[in-house]
Formats: sequence, C-alpha cells, structure tokens
Amino acid sequence: MSKQELPVIGRDTAAEGCCPGLLSAPLDEDRAVVLAKVFKALGDPVRLRLLSMIASRAGGEICVCDLTPAFGLSQPTISHHLKLLREAGLIASERRGTWVYYRLLPEMTDRLAGILTRPAGESPSGPAELSA
Repeated sequence: MSKQELPVIGRDTAAEGCCPGLLSAPLDEDRAVVLAKVFKALGDPVRLRLLSMIASRAGGEICVCDLTPAFGLSQPTISHHLKLLREAGLIASERRGTWVYYRLLPEMTDRLAGILTRPAGESPSGPAELSA
C-alpha cells in the first residue's frame, strides 16, 4: 500500500473556487438557511464576545468557569449563548469532570471569511469601513 498523501475533498472549497462567495453569485435557499443560522448566532453582542474570548485564548480552549465571570449574566444564560454558538458550528465543547471546555472551529470561520471575501481584482462598490 502506498503512503502517498490523498487530497481531502471539501476542505478550503471557498479558496479553490468550488463554492462561490456571497459577493460573486446569488445564494441558493439551502445555503442561505445555513448561513443565516451562523450569522444569527454572531448577531448578539454576548455571543460575539464569547466567540472572541474562546478564539483568542492561548492554548486554543477555555473553561466555561473562565467565561462566566466576564459577563453580568447568570451561568444558565451563558450556557444558552454557548449552545447557540455550538449549534451554529462555530465552537465545539468537551466535558472534563465538572467543567466544560470550549474551542473555536476554525473551519467555519474560514468558510465565513471565504464567503464574505470579494473576488480578486474586484473594486469595492461602497464604504470599506464599519462605523462604530
């Protein structure tokens, strides 16, 4: 049996041009439904902060015990927000004894980046900055 490396199908599809980005072709209904769920999960300031805290953590994961104190919210509310991020495919969790540890799923954030990226050579049609 050969030990040659086989390509993985479906990885980096946005970069390979397999799946058009949001700015280059209209979305079909199924893809729009999936993306809407992800964007809805990101549309809440608490969830966006949670995702940022998880993604920026040294070592790539963080315990829920370190997330909860950063917010003036109850533990069940934080757990609900984390559940929505997990269901959207943005984070994964692993229980270790009493605590649950969360980590970013970079495949989804990479997909989102690919979907939102303008095709090479195309000039912007509007303002490039988001207002604060």
